[in-house]
Amino acid sequence: MAETKNKLIRKPTFGEAITPLLGMLILLGLGYGKFGLPIQALLIVAAFVASLIAKRVGYGWEDMLAGITDKIHSSLGSLFVMVCVGGMIASWMVSGTIPLLIYYGIQIINPHYLYVTAFFVCAVISTFTGTSFGSAGTAGVAIMGIAIALGLPLDITAGAVLSGAVFGDKLSPLSDTTILAPIAAGTTLYRHIRSMMYTTGAASIACIVVYTILGLNTNVSALSNPEQVTAMLSNLEALYHFNPILLLPPVLVFWGAYTKKPTIPMLLLSSVIALAMGMIFQGFTLKVALNAFVKGFNVSMLPAVAGGVKTLKVINTLLNRGGLMGMMGTVLLVFCAFAFAGIFSKAGCIEVILERVKSSINSVGNLIAATVGSTLFMSIVTGSSYLAILIPGEMFQNLYKKFKLAPETLSRTLEDAGTCAVPIVPWSVAGTYMATTLGVPTVQYMPYAVLCYGSMIFALIYGYTGIFLIKAKEGKEK
Repeated sequence: MAETKNKLIRKPTFGEAITPLLGMLILLGLGYGKFGLPIQALLIVAAFVASLIAKRVGYGWEDMLAGITDKIHSSLGSLFVMVCVGGMIASWMVSGTIPLLIYYGIQIINPHYLYVTAFFVCAVISTFTGTSFGSAGTAGVAIMGIAIALGLPLDITAGAVLSGAVFGDKLSPLSDTTILAPIAAGTTLYRHIRSMMYTTGAASIACIVVYTILGLNTNVSALSNPEQVTAMLSNLEALYHFNPILLLPPVLVFWGAYTKKPTIPMLLLSSVIALAMGMIFQGFTLKVALNAFVKGFNVSMLPAVAGGVKTLKVINTLLNRGGLMGMMGTVLLVFCAFAFAGIFSKAGCIEVILERVKSSINSVGNLIAATVGSTLFMSIVTGSSYLAILIPGEMFQNLYKKFKLAPETLSRTLEDAGTCAVPIVPWSVAGTYMATTLGVPTVQYMPYAVLCYGSMIFALIYGYTGIFLIKAKEGKEK
């Protein structure tokens, strides 16, 4: 028992320590999972429950506020990256960069290798857009239409589409979960992305093998020109003036990642170049371009639309996104999550819980398994990849340090079980979106979503075999 400023501070009991966590799980499981209440409000209530425990063990409001401030302060750099990414997405829409990538990505579809092509195309689009929703809702819809025309199994096709969409959602520097995972684990964005190459790379190879075998063993007839694909391509051609120079912004970003340039300056430089291209090649005015950068892009801003060109609904769904303000909802969610995590941590609850489970975590393999299990549990209960990443990330940070593992080993494991699991949870937002968009129930495409469970399997294999684990000293050298 310690004494601070005439206040007696004691360690919480196990019952006290677990009460805020159980309260959060109940609030989110019922409030969000069943009744669809706002996550932010539920997290604030959970933070209030945590504050009662903190008060009970002797902490005052100033102490709790310090705990919250510490959590937010440690992640400010990543939050700035997140906001910059929102602006960059909008700027790439203005320039025509993302539409160009989608335009050519759709055209590489080969009907004789539909499943593996579905994986590749959706992976490319989701990587450059940073969203699995946009990839599945555009190229995914077109691929499902091709599968229907050929009479191919829709459950396999949907599983391949989802695997490709999740690939980019995990690895793209534009993805919100890719940005959140290193925040939760205490590492940097590009270290996190490089670390995921081991698990996601192996799972992707498994996808290629499985989808190729399934495709070669499926009778594929000659494919007529799909109307939806043709309509999408024609609509994009009418809306934008495409040329290879539009590839410069993504090339610049990935060159910056490869050469380890500072993230935020590279994102802003890419955005400035993209906005300039939008004015030069697409005819945007400076005012409209900057409005898109701040408030988010909308197809109604396109000069071609003002000139009378009509847009397809699927094009609107894909292109209407981004902007600095578009990231504010995610930033608010992070603040609310850290309100809970800051108080929960300050009260000493995490240490007490981890002390109880240390007896079962006596090896790196068990640590990885515990991380996967906890993250998977959070995914199932809350249906939110954000919470499945943030909360276990906070809880397991010190144990990864104890086993001398780099924080990017934790961050990649969080995504292996968090980002990947949520789309195959039927009651989650991602699960219901994919099922509705692709027209296949979640339980039917689940067995063929190889990447979603493959990443978890490889994470466990690496944990128990010790291969491809990034040690702490390696993380410091990078």
